Amino acid sequence: MDNKEIQKKRMMSYFIEAAKKLIEEEGIDAVTIRRVASMAGYNSATLYNYFENLNHLIFFASMKYLNEYAESLHSYTKHSRDSLERYVDVWRCFCLHSFSRPEIYNYIFFSEFSNEKLNVSIRTYYSIFPDELSKESRNIFPMLLEDDFNLRDYAYIKPAVAEGLIDEEAAHMVSEMCVLIYLGMFSGMLKKAKPYKVNEAVEKTIKYIKQAIRSYTDNYN
Repeated sequence: MDNKEIQKKRMMSYFIEAAKKLIEEEGIDAVTIRRVASMAGYNSATLYNYFENLNHLIFFASMKYLNEYAESLHSYTKHSRDSLERYVDVWRCFCLHSFSRPEIYNYIFFSEFSNEKLNVSIRTYYSIFPDELSKESRNIFPMLLEDDFNLRDYAYIKPAVAEGLIDEEAAHMVSEMCVLIYLGMFSGMLKKAKPYKVNEAVEKTIKYIKQAIRSYTDNYN
């Protein structure tokens, strides 16, 4: 890495850390270009040399919460009996984290910097903050680099196909159904349109995910 690249990543880290601090202390709505630049000790014009816009900066600042999800995933799946149960346990963990912080997860997975830009952004983030790339994060890293949310979900149910717990066509159907079920609840949590507490939203989503699996296989109870 040459000096110019090192300097670029150092500058990005200043702005990202300032944005993280604002999110933690005041919430995501408090993050503005002017406030972040001021906290980092630079002007707004300098910030635009490193980020496309405010959403791009918030996307990077949100990445730390993906680490929290990755680090808790092991505890949710360590007692899973097989790949189908693990698939449900992964969904439970993801629902809990994303329903708890819907604005953050919206930026990570459903913003203009998701999908084809996600893999580049994730690699860039961890090159700036390598200490945050825990063993748990490394384990899910390949799945996060898939190009879209549906492909990432199918990566979690695919082992059940290899184990003969569900056939491939059914697995694709179940995966698509589960994503649609999740997106319906996530949209409500994001807009605060549904009167569910986080745990209630998680349990209701998991209930329908389990039903979707049962509709296509006899190997899940």
